[in-house]
Amino acid sequence: FAMEQERRDVPRTRALKAGRAILAGGHSTFDCMVRNLSQAGAKVQFESTVDIPADFQLRFEDGTTHGCHVRWRTARELGVEFTDRKIN
Repeated sequence: FAMEQERRDVPRTRALKAGRAILAGGHSTFDCMVRNLSQAGAKVQFESTVDIPADFQLRFEDGTTHGCHVRWRTARELGVEFTDRKIN
């Protein structure tokens, strides 16, 4: 059985963290679960991704917030790239 080719620059680690997607203007929020995480992005699970735009803020339960851009989308999951990450 073939392994899926790793296309990420930074490896992700499995995570199970509560988060919240905050849409532009801050008036709409959606609860989510962060399923895996790296310095560059995350896989985020929602009840539905229909109302989630291509760009939003992701806030973790510890208060950390990242700007996100959707790289891929399914009915319940998004792969996001952090748009505010520090480039070394």
